[in-house]
Amino acid sequence: MFAWPTRRAAAVDCGRVINPQGARAQVEGAVLDGLGAALMGEITVRAGVVEQSNFHDYRLLRMHQAPDIEVHFAANDHEPRGLGEPPLPPVAPAVCNAIFAATGRRVRSLPLNLRLEV
Repeated sequence: MFAWPTRRAAAVDCGRVINPQGARAQVEGAVLDGLGAALMGEITVRAGVVEQSNFHDYRLLRMHQAPDIEVHFAANDHEPRGLGEPPLPPVAPAVCNAIFAATGRRVRSLPLNLRLEV
C-alpha cells in the first residue's frame, strides 16, 4: 500500500538569493508540479487526438495532497542564477529512488498512476 508523503525536502544552489520568499515559492511550486507529474500526470492520445481536455480529466495534486516542503538554499556569493525550472526534474527520480529503497523494486516508467485518495 502506498503511504502518501507528508514531507519533502529540497536543497538548492542557485547562487545568491535576492528574494528568499519568492525563491522558496518557486521551489515549492516546482516540487509540487514534479510530484503531480511523477505520480499521476498522464496525457493519452486516441486516434491522434489528446483525450484530456482540461482539469476535470487531467489529474493534478490537490491542496490536501500537498506535503510540507522544507527548502534549503546553499549559502554562497555566486551570482544569482535561474530558479524557475531546475527544482522540478529531480523530483521523479527522488520518488523512484524512495520506492526502490522501500521495496527493492526499480520503477522504469512514469507516471506511477497511483490512486491517491487521501
